[in-house]
Order: sequence, then structure tokens, then C-alpha cells
Amino acid sequence: MADLMKGKRGLVMGVANERSIAWGIASALHAEGAELAFSYQGEAFGKRVEPLATSVGSDFLIDVDVTNDDSLDGAFAQLKDRWGSIDFLIHAIAFSDKSELAGRFINTSRANFKHSLDISCYSLIDVSRRASELMPEGGSIVTLTYGGSNRVTPFYNVMGVAKAALEASVRYLANDLGPQAIRVNAVSPGPMKTLAGAAIGGARKTFRHTEANAPLRHNATLDSVGGAAVFLCSDYGNCTTGDIIMVDSGYHVLGMPQPENI
Repeated sequence: MADLMKGKRGLVMGVANERSIAWGIASALHAEGAELAFSYQGEAFGKRVEPLATSVGSDFLIDVDVTNDDSLDGAFAQLKDRWGSIDFLIHAIAFSDKSELAGRFINTSRANFKHSLDISCYSLIDVSRRASELMPEGGSIVTLTYGGSNRVTPFYNVMGVAKAALEASVRYLANDLGPQAIRVNAVSPGPMKTLAGAAIGGARKTFRHTEANAPLRHNATLDSVGGAAVFLCSDYGNCTTGDIIMVDSGYHVLGMPQPENI
């Protein structure tokens, strides 16, 4: 490894298990020398995250609810007390009621719309505001999105709208925080076999379709997404902000399926 992240510290939010995209990013950052803290919500997720954190030499775990201001204030106070400052933040948090990721988007309930946008989009704004106060020398904020933000994807429904709002937020945050030398970007993988992905109806069909039709004829891997995040968090990414980095084996360039699949 090239020690691209040696001497840098940051918070990873959203690790659920060893197949999480957030874990792929954390592993890549650790391999390049970064020191990591992890957030989780509730005891059940804490038990999953703790052994993973230990495997990358971290004993810094923070229980936080991104819908609760006091919880967020406490989390970032812990970061400040222990480290003083951070260099990067990984935001891999999204949620929608599984029952509404099926059927028609038009049937989205008001309650789930508000809840989905709050957790999947507003949380980025909320944590970015707090994280920026711990980045006096600049830094990098990276979130995760998906192509369903700008192209209709079966069963993605309200999450597509949430990710569209998230991507717009990336651009506005990048402009706000740019004078502080803080970059804000998103990585957009194709479908991946994660706990979150499994909640989407037809996930297996979507995974197989992308694999069969993407120019590279395979889906993104945790390593490839992790590598993109390392670039964005490292000094090599210091002139990249407000971008959506596609890591989907080229699927986003297609206008129709490959001839053999028509």
C-alpha cells in the first residue's frame, strides 16, 4: 500500500456488517493508513460493528441516532474530545420502509416520504455541518448514492427521490464548504449484495441485469468502491468536489441493453 491516508483520521457512518459498502470503504481507508472511528445505532448494530472495528485497530465506536440533535451533538463532542479534529467523514446512511419499496411510487405515504428524506438526505447536511467544525485545515466528506436518483429503477421508488435530493445536497454543500477547503462528493455504485440492497424488491434481478449489460460485464466490488473513496479522501482528491463518482462498471452510459440481451 502507498499509505495515502497515513496521519489522517475520520468517522465512518453506516457499517451494518462485513458486506456493507461502508465497510468496504473503511477497509480501504485502513489499508492506506487511516485511523478510524465508527458510528452505529443501537446495541444490535453495535455488536456487529465492534469486531469489525477491532479488526482494523479501532476501539472508537459511537452510538448515534441521526434523527436526534442531542445524539448527534454528543457524537461529535466525543470526536472533538478524543481527537480534536478529523480529516474525513463517510456518510453511508439511508432508510425507507421496506413495504414501500414495492408496488407503485405514487402510493408513497407522507410519513415514509418525510422519514426517508430525513434519514437518507437531511442527515448528510446535519453531519456535514458538525463535521466541518472539526476540519480546521480542510477535509473530505463522502456519501453514497445510486443511479436510481436520475433514472427510474423498478422498486426503488421513494429512495430514488431521496438520492436525487442527496446529490443536489452534495453540490450545495460543496459550494458552501469549499472556502474552508472541505470537499463534498458522492460515490455511486451499481447494485450490490448488501443488507440495504436486499430490502429493495427485485434486487436479484437488478443485480443480474446490470452484471449482464454493463460494459465491463460485472458489478462493482467493495474494493472498487473503497478505492474511489480513498481517492476522494486523500490528497490526490484535493481538487475534486461536488461530483458524483460513478463506480458501476459503466452501466450508467447505456441507453439500452446489450444486443445479446434484447
